[in-house]
Amino acid sequence: MNGNKRKGLQYETLARAHLQKQGLKFLQGNYHSRFGEIDLIMLDGSTVCFIEVKFRKRLDFGGAANTIPISKQQKIIKTAQIYMSENKKLAKRAMRFDALIMQQDDQDLNINWIRSAYDAES
Repeated sequence: MNGNKRKGLQYETLARAHLQKQGLKFLQGNYHSRFGEIDLIMLDGSTVCFIEVKFRKRLDFGGAANTIPISKQQKIIKTAQIYMSENKKLAKRAMRFDALIMQQDDQDLNINWIRSAYDAES
């Protein structure tokens, strides 16, 4: 495993723990389809949340919030639809697409959970 992948998994683990403290239930991490990957899949009540985790050490180029382009959103949405079709018990539940942005600020790690960061209609 290369350094970037290892670091990505480290931040996804932090994101998962943060969201579990907020009451979400972990379903799956690093789900892959032919369209792409979803970092975290969790339940928020009865809603299935597909969560993209982003970390940036610096604010250059707009920081982490600007790193989920429309093309990436579309891949996540297609991958989420495949996940839902494979998991019949979840098929009738609402879906939500969230982003969890981690930004290094001097010594502190700031975490911003953006619920409904985008939707399947966008």
